[in-house]
Amino acid sequence: MGESIVVLLYLIPIILVALVIRWIRIIMLNSEEQVKQNQEIITLLRELKEK
Repeated sequence: MGESIVVLLYLIPIILVALVIRWIRIIMLNSEEQVKQNQEIITLLRELKEK
């Protein structure tokens, strides 16, 4: 029983690091998508301004 607790204590930081890396990756993907959307909005606004 004591060994399983030690294993869990070693696994918790590894799981936390994996979750943080996943979270950062999701944020980066969302940021890239938002940059693309902002560029499209700017293009559309410029087109409207020229008309």
